[in-house]
Amino acid sequence: MSKRNGTVVCPGTYDPVTNGHLDIITRTSKVFDRVVVGVVNNPLRKQKTLFTAAERKGFIEEATAPLGNVEVQIFSTLLVEFARANDAHAIVKGMRAISDFEYEFEMAQLNRKLDPEIESIYVIASPHYSFLSSTGVKEMATFGGDVGDLVPAPVATALSERLAER
Repeated sequence: MSKRNGTVVCPGTYDPVTNGHLDIITRTSKVFDRVVVGVVNNPLRKQKTLFTAAERKGFIEEATAPLGNVEVQIFSTLLVEFARANDAHAIVKGMRAISDFEYEFEMAQLNRKLDPEIESIYVIASPHYSFLSSTGVKEMATFGGDVGDLVPAPVATALSERLAER
């Protein structure tokens, strides 16, 4: 598949970034010329993040370093404003299951109202990541579960250390 000219954004909290997130980012990087991973600085849906925005950005930068067309930025604005600031013509998000659909449908409609020129594109999760969420990873790690095959190695180490501090 040849790349299509243009920039897209892949927004998320990424607390922490999982191999499922990285799968979506990697697959997206094969289709578009430039992928800007947007790390939400202060998420509204989630009370408090385990890792700072700078830490989350660092984890993603390290994991995506081999992908020459991916960059990572922290943002604290409306998503469509972030997309506009990066000259992105689309927002790309992963979709794991039907349970993601309702929220994502609502967000896509609101984003379309704010800027009808920015498309919402959904990439279906690979089957072996369709169950994977940052929340699930944190819960597993909290109770001593091995998350080494669910997140990049530096994230697994950081999770262990951060949760031990609690």
